[in-house]
Amino acid sequence: MKEASHYDPKKVKALFPQLDIAWQQKRLDPPNGKIRMVLDTDTYNEVDDQFALAYALKSPEKLKLEAVYAAPFHNSRSSGPKDGMEKSYDEILRLLRILKVQTDGFVLKGSDRYLPDLEHPVVSGAARDIVKKANESDGEPLYVVAIGAITDVASALLLDPSIIEKIVVVWLGGHPLYWEHTREFNLKQDIPAAQVVFDSGVPLVLIPCMGVASHLLTSVPELEACLGGKNAFCDCLIELFKAYSPDHFAWAKEIWDIAAVGWLVNPGWIPSDLVHSPILTDQCTWSFDNSRHFIRCAKSLSRNAIFKDLFTKLGIPESGN
Repeated sequence: MKEASHYDPKKVKALFPQLDIAWQQKRLDPPNGKIRMVLDTDTYNEVDDQFALAYALKSPEKLKLEAVYAAPFHNSRSSGPKDGMEKSYDEILRLLRILKVQTDGFVLKGSDRYLPDLEHPVVSGAARDIVKKANESDGEPLYVVAIGAITDVASALLLDPSIIEKIVVVWLGGHPLYWEHTREFNLKQDIPAAQVVFDSGVPLVLIPCMGVASHLLTSVPELEACLGGKNAFCDCLIELFKAYSPDHFAWAKEIWDIAAVGWLVNPGWIPSDLVHSPILTDQCTWSFDNSRHFIRCAKSLSRNAIFKDLFTKLGIPESGN
């Protein structure tokens, strides 16, 4: 069945510099050594962003987390994208206070609405800061890790298209490229923003949800056994997790978002392939053109290795305990 789309991917691509193919593929190699990163998160949306934020902060041997941005979201936990972003901002501040992390200049608000079209950014503190930090690059890329709607990242790209040469985007969004549709929460909220990212040519590491991040299941008994009583933040995470469901019997919940951080900590835990960037249709399905640029796409993950690393780092006693 032919799928119509009002947009032309080539018109979006024309807005951006054309990267050398070999150079771009090199940028998609798994990172070595310590990297600079920023985290764009819809933290109030669920319970997994909180784990991912803490994971990034607790992995200083690999990650230098330079900023955290509040991403927009709209579901039963918000009245609209702006409200979702504001609630996420407040949640980030709350978590960082528990972790005793300084927030001044470190936490910024993101978009208060979704991308209006494929050419005009939503200007926000987050989008401006991505551009600023990307342009401070000394030759090594800034890793822009997104675990929500991709609005802030797309807006930064539209604000300054040249930053595609200075960043690598790691996004937990959509479903595998073989899936019949890609109506996943992060992606379907802002399809134009996702189209900008897929069409721009920016080096992109895509971590699909179903069949990949969906393996990251944990349960109340496991969290209590591994994290219970370790420190105040661990107890906070357990209470958040418990509150997500009134019935914990034979119940487990995905902590999807830690996959994006896990790939940076140890790419070997999340095998991936170089594939041609898919075309995202307006119907929220994948289409394909093998003449397009490459992205890296995760295809599986080692659930136990990621959780073992996460729990070990989160469970370190707080100073003075």
